[in-house]
Amino acid sequence: MSTTSLPAVLSGPGRTDYARYMRTDELLSLQRGPTERAHPDELLFQVVHQASELWFKLIHDDLARALQHIAADQPGAADILIQRAALSLRLVTEQLHILRHLHPARFAAFRSALGNGSGFESPGWKHLHDATTELDIAFSRMLASLDLTPVDLHRGEPSDPLYRLAETLVSLDEQIALWRTEHYTVATRIIGHGVLGTRNTPVDSLTRLISHRRFPTLWEARTELTESSPRGRHSRQGPQ
Repeated sequence: MSTTSLPAVLSGPGRTDYARYMRTDELLSLQRGPTERAHPDELLFQVVHQASELWFKLIHDDLARALQHIAADQPGAADILIQRAALSLRLVTEQLHILRHLHPARFAAFRSALGNGSGFESPGWKHLHDATTELDIAFSRMLASLDLTPVDLHRGEPSDPLYRLAETLVSLDEQIALWRTEHYTVATRIIGHGVLGTRNTPVDSLTRLISHRRFPTLWEARTELTESSPRGRHSRQGPQ
């Protein structure tokens, strides 16, 4: 099979159409060059975080489209996009694993190059946070318009598109918690416990965010169902 490239027909910089469409020249120039790095592992750190921002961009776009489907009373279409967003977030989480190969001493060698930069300032993470807030409001409004509650969905059929959408939102929430857990684990592995991050925020403060729920009423429905069951009522009475 011939490996000769066909002539480029797209406009823009780059020798091939692949380079021009993917804008690889521009993309691969966004990382610090060898002479700019305080340590060679700075490239690893920057690539992981820049790649995360690209994934977050896709996640936000999928969630924004899902919101439009909810507004149009199309829960099935919204479900598909939110499933994909949750999978994308899973991939973002998994790529953090490679930062375990960033030795603490090597990170310390270029940490000052970050200035006051922090993951809390990630535009992608902020957009995800905002999108989940909007999704929570939109889904609650959809249920209210049908005179339904999350508990009603659980007492109905699992094949109900609204129930399936609710469960997908919970899966997204779980994935957010897993990302936060991995972020905290990697951070403490690299810089330790009881230290301040780049914004002078205690790294251990990240643990408080792990249990935070983006769709609280969907979790509360589970508690209500459990407590309303015969066994749940008995357990609230305490030991006899």
